[in-house]
Amino acid sequence: MTRRIEIPELALVLLIGISGSGKSTFAKRHFLGTEIISSDAARGLVSDDENDQSATADAFDVVHYLAGKRLARGKIAVIDATNIQPAARQSLVAVARAHDVLPVAIIFDVPEKVCLERTRARDDRDFGADVIKRQAATMRRHLKGLGREGIRATHTLSAAEIDDVDIVRTKLYNDLRDETGPFDVIGDVHGCRAELETLLGSLGYAVTRDHAGRAVDAVHPEGRRVVLVGDLVDRGPDTPGVLRLAMGMVRAGHAFVVSGNHEAKLVRALSRKNVTVSHGLQDSLDQLAREPHEFVAEVREWMDGLISHYVLDGGRLVVSHAGLIEKYHGRASGRVRAFCLYGDTTGETDEYGLPVRYPWANEYRGKAMVLYGHTPAPTAEWVNNTMCLDTGCVFGGSLTALRYPEREVVSIPAERMYYEPARPLVPPVEEREPGLLDIEDVLGTSGVETALAGRVSVRPENAAPALEVMSRFAISPSWLIYLPPTMAPVDASAVEGVLEHPTEAFSAFRKHKVERVVCEEKHMGSRAVVVIARDLEAARRRFDERGERTGVVYTRTGREFFAGDLGAELVRRITAAAEGAGLFDELETDWLAFDAELLPWSAKAQGLLRAQYAQVGAAARASMPVALAALEAASARGVDVDALRGRFAARDANARLFVDAYRRYCWPVDGLDGVQLAVFQVLAAEAATFEEREHAWHMDIADRLVAANGDLFRTTRRTYASLDSEDECAAASAWWEELTAAGGEGMVVKPALNLDASRAQPTQPGLKVRGAEYLRIIYGPDYLDADHLKTLKNRSVGRKRSLASREYALGIEGLRRAAAGEPLWRVHECAFSVLALESEPMDPRL
Repeated sequence: MTRRIEIPELALVLLIGISGSGKSTFAKRHFLGTEIISSDAARGLVSDDENDQSATADAFDVVHYLAGKRLARGKIAVIDATNIQPAARQSLVAVARAHDVLPVAIIFDVPEKVCLERTRARDDRDFGADVIKRQAATMRRHLKGLGREGIRATHTLSAAEIDDVDIVRTKLYNDLRDETGPFDVIGDVHGCRAELETLLGSLGYAVTRDHAGRAVDAVHPEGRRVVLVGDLVDRGPDTPGVLRLAMGMVRAGHAFVVSGNHEAKLVRALSRKNVTVSHGLQDSLDQLAREPHEFVAEVREWMDGLISHYVLDGGRLVVSHAGLIEKYHGRASGRVRAFCLYGDTTGETDEYGLPVRYPWANEYRGKAMVLYGHTPAPTAEWVNNTMCLDTGCVFGGSLTALRYPEREVVSIPAERMYYEPARPLVPPVEEREPGLLDIEDVLGTSGVETALAGRVSVRPENAAPALEVMSRFAISPSWLIYLPPTMAPVDASAVEGVLEHPTEAFSAFRKHKVERVVCEEKHMGSRAVVVIARDLEAARRRFDERGERTGVVYTRTGREFFAGDLGAELVRRITAAAEGAGLFDELETDWLAFDAELLPWSAKAQGLLRAQYAQVGAAARASMPVALAALEAASARGVDVDALRGRFAARDANARLFVDAYRRYCWPVDGLDGVQLAVFQVLAAEAATFEEREHAWHMDIADRLVAANGDLFRTTRRTYASLDSEDECAAASAWWEELTAAGGEGMVVKPALNLDASRAQPTQPGLKVRGAEYLRIIYGPDYLDADHLKTLKNRSVGRKRSLASREYALGIEGLRRAAAGEPLWRVHECAFSVLALESEPMDPRL
C-alpha cells in the first residue's frame, strides 16, 4: 500500500538517514533538482571533492546560505545530508525559524547491512563498515528528541516503504490565496452582538435565526463573505451570541475568522490553565457559564483552532488581528503568531500602564493590503495600504467594516458604552493636514500602492528630476490630480516596408483574450489633461482654490498650456461646452476631468520644432540640391556617379517628405483661435471615476462636446473590430492605411471594454500604431531605407509597455483617490510618481 506523506508547500525538509539509506535517490524522485540542497554537492563546490570531510564546515555554510535564500523567497528547501546529529539539525532548524517556516523530517530506517552493501557498490564512496555502524548508533541514540529540537512533523520510512511513497504538498492553513472575494472585513466585535447584526444588515447580509430566535448565520445575496479580525469575545454584553453567529457563518462557508489575543486567552481559561482574569475575560466566563456544557466545549475547540492570519486573493489581501509586517505574510511560526495576536511592542508602558505598540504600519511598504484591529482608534484610516478596523465599538465607538476590493468603509455606531476604556481612543497615526505635502514623502526610495498593479516603486534618482519639475514648473498641486501614462507602441511589424502595422496590435490584444477593440484616430498634438469646476464656489471647495481660477488645462509634465487670461478663457469655453452638453447634471457633479489632445502640435512644441525638426529639414533642403548639382556636373564631365546621384536624389526626396510630415501638424493660431481639443476619455467627477465605462460611452461624451462647440472641440474618428473576425480586422487595417496615406499620424488600438474589472491583471490601456510618414519625424528622413528599417525592426518594446502599465495604474489610483475625496498628499503622490517614472532611461522614439 502506497505511503502518503504530506509536506507543507513552504517548509524546510530534513532527510535523516545514514549513508547508503537512499536519501539522494528518494530526493531526486520526489523533488525538483533545484529544491534539493546536497551536503555532498556543497563539499564539491568548495573543495572539488564531494568526499573531502575536511570541507564539511564550509560546505554546510553553503547549505545554510542556500536554504535561507530559498526560504526567504517562499520556496521549499530539501536538505540531503545525513542529519543524524542533533547539532547538525539544530543549525538547520535555526534557519527555518529565522524564516518562519516549518521544519519537517523524513527518516530513512534502513538496516545497516543494506546501507553497507550499497556504499560498497559505489565507486565514489571509500569508507568502511565502521563508519556505517557509528552513523547508525548515533542516529538511534538521538532520534527520540526531534520534537524537542523544534521539528514539527516526522515521517519514518522503512526499507520496504521507501520505493512506494506519495509525497503530497499541502497548503499552509493561512494560505487562502485562491479565495478571491469579494469580502467584508469586520473589526473587533468584543461581544457586541447587536451591533454585529446591524452592521451585517448594512452590508447587505440576511441573518438566519434558529428556533430560539438566535442569529446562527448571515448570507449575502451576491455571495460576499465576511472576514472577522478576531477579538470576538470579552467586555461586551453577548459573547456567546457573537460566537454562535461567527461559528455558524464559518461552518456554512460564509465567513473566515482569525484569532485575536482575547480568543487565545479565553481558550486557556476554558482549558483551566493559569491566566490572569482581566480586560473583560470575566464577562465572557460568566456569560458562557450560563450556556450548555456542549456549547462551551464546542466554543473552546473552535477558538483553539483559529488561524493567526490569512493571505487572500492571490496574496493581495492579508487579515490579521494585530497587523503583520510583509516578511511574515504566509509564514508559520510562534514568532509570527505572537505578532498576529499582540503586534510589536517597544517594551515600554504608557501612562495608563498599557504596552506601547510599535507603529509598524508607518513603515509598511508591502504589496498586500493588510487589515487588522487590536488597537482601538476613533476612525479607520489608511496608513501605507494598511487599515486598523478596531474603532472601539465596545467602548462606545463604532463597529467598522471594509468592503474589499472596493475599499469602502462602512461603520455603525455602538448602541452604548459597554466597557470603560483604559485609555482614550487615539488616532492610528499622527494627524496630518489633508492639504500638506511633505518632501519626505518623495525623497529616497518611495512607492505607491495601487489597486491595479500592486506597489509601484520610485527610485531616488528618478524622484529628484520630478521634484525639480514639480517645484519649479507645475501647476498648483491641488489641481494636479492626474498625469496620463505614456503610450506603448506595437511590436515591429512583419509587413514589408513598414515599421508598425495594426496587425501587431490585434495580435497583442488577442493573446490577452480581448474580444473587441476600438481603433481611434491618433491626433498629432500635445497630451492635455482638463480639470474644470462648474463655478468658483466648487473650485474653492474641491480644489482649495485661493484665487479666481475655475479650472486648468495642463501638459503631461503638469505645466499649464496657457497662462493668465488666455488660460482662463480656454477654461471658460470648455466649462460652457460641458454645461451645454448637460454633463454636470447627468454625472451629478460640480467638477470634471478629461483626457484629451490639444492641437496644433505647434501650440506647445514650437521650441522643439525650431530647435530639432526645422533645423534638420532646413539643413537637408539647403545641402541636398547643392550636392545633386555637383553630381550632375560631374556626370556631364563623363564621371560615373549614377549610383551616388540616385542615393542623393532619394535622400533629397526623403528630406522633403520629412519637412512635409512635421509641417502637416502645425498651423498658425491667434490667441485661442485655431486651438482645438480632442477629448477621448472622461476621467473623473465627484465620487466617480469612469475607467470601467466602455470607450463607446466616452466617445459619445466627446461627440456631445463637439456638438456644443465645434470650433473648440474636434471629433476623434474611430472604428471597431471584433478580433475573431478577419474581415473586421482587415477593414480596420484598411482604415488605418487611409488615415496615414492622407497624412494622419495613425491610430490607437484599445480594448473596447476599457478597463475590464473582471480581469486579474489589466491589459495595456492602448497600443499606438503610427504611419510610415509620421515615423519619419521620429526616426529620421531615411528610416525606410532597407538597411535602416531592418535594424529598427529589432527594437524591443517590453520596457516601454511595463512603464505604460505602471503609469496607468498610478493614474487610475490617483483619480480614484481624488474622486473619493482623499487628502491632497494621497492624490499628489500618484501624479508625482508618474512624473518620476518618466525619468527612467527609455528609447524616446518609442
